[in-house]
Amino acid sequence: MPRTIIIGLDDSAESRAAAEWAAREAKLRGLPLRLIEVREPLPEPVARAPFLGAETGRQRNGGGAAEASSADGRGTTTDEAAAGLRLRHPGVEVTAEQVTGRPHEVLAKAAEDAELLVLGSRGLSGFAGFLVGSVGLAVVARAERPVVLVRAGEQAADEHEPDPTGIPSAATRYRPVLLGVDVDRPDDAVIRFAFAEAARRGTALRVLHGWNLPPYYVHGLPADPEVYRAVADQQAATLAKTLSPWRAEFEDVDVVEESFGGSPSIRLIEASREASLVVVGRRVRRNPFGIRIGPIAHAVLHHSAAPVAVVAHD
Repeated sequence: MPRTIIIGLDDSAESRAAAEWAAREAKLRGLPLRLIEVREPLPEPVARAPFLGAETGRQRNGGGAAEASSADGRGTTTDEAAAGLRLRHPGVEVTAEQVTGRPHEVLAKAAEDAELLVLGSRGLSGFAGFLVGSVGLAVVARAERPVVLVRAGEQAADEHEPDPTGIPSAATRYRPVLLGVDVDRPDDAVIRFAFAEAARRGTALRVLHGWNLPPYYVHGLPADPEVYRAVADQQAATLAKTLSPWRAEFEDVDVVEESFGGSPSIRLIEASREASLVVVGRRVRRNPFGIRIGPIAHAVLHHSAAPVAVVAHD
C-alpha cells in the first residue's frame, strides 16, 4: 500500500496554506493526500453535562473546523476542505477524517505510516520568540518521519523565481532547495531527502555548512591569518567529499556548496528568503521527557521565510 502525505488540519490560515502546499507536494510525488482533523476530547464533567450546545464544542476545539457538522447539515468542514483541494488540484486523491485525541499524539502516530507530515506554522511576525505552536513543536520532536512546517500566507508563486518582469509566478522555475549539513555527523536520510526534493522540482540544491575554529586556533588568528584559510579549505574539502556520492546519484541536480565560518542557523534563515524549501535534520531522541529538536532546527523553524522540512535521523 503506498504511503500518503498527511496534513494536520484546523481552521487557521496557516493550516489552509499547509494544506495547499501538501496538495502540491502530493502531486509532485504522485501520492494520495490524507487530511486529519484532531478534536480534543471534552473533560469528563463537561462531556456528561446536559444541554451541551454546538457553541461549547466550537469553543473547545478552536472554531468552526472542529464541528462535526454545520448547522444546516452540509457536512463537516473537513469534508469541505477536502472537496476544495480536489477541485484546485485535479488528479490528487484526497481523503479526510476526524479523530479524537491529543493532537500531537495523534499526528505523530499517524506519521509513522506516512511519507510526509505537513503542519501549519504561524510564520514570520514582528515579534521575536516562538513562532511555531506547542503542538507543532511536540509533533516535530516526536515524529520519526519527515515533517514540513508551512507558514501562513505561503503561496505556490513564493516557491518560484519571479517572471522576467519581476512578477511572482508559479509558472517559472522553482527556487533552489536549501540544505543545512553538519559534515562532522552527516546523515544519509537528510541529504537524500534534500536531493530528491530538488530533483522533483527540477531545481538546484544549495548546501550550507557552518563551522567554528577549534579553540586552540583562536588566539593565533591575529598573528597568522593563514590558519583561518587552512581551516576553511579543509572544511570546504570535507563538504565536497560528503556530497560527492550524492552528486553522482543525482547527477541532474545542480549543487551549490557553501562552507563558511559562523552560525549555520543565521545563514540558513537569511538564505531561506530565496529558497523553495529548507531542509534540516533532527537527531532522534527517545527520551520521554521534554521537547528537544536541536538549536539549528529550532531557530530555522521559527524564523524561516520558506517551508521547512525537518528530517529525523539516528
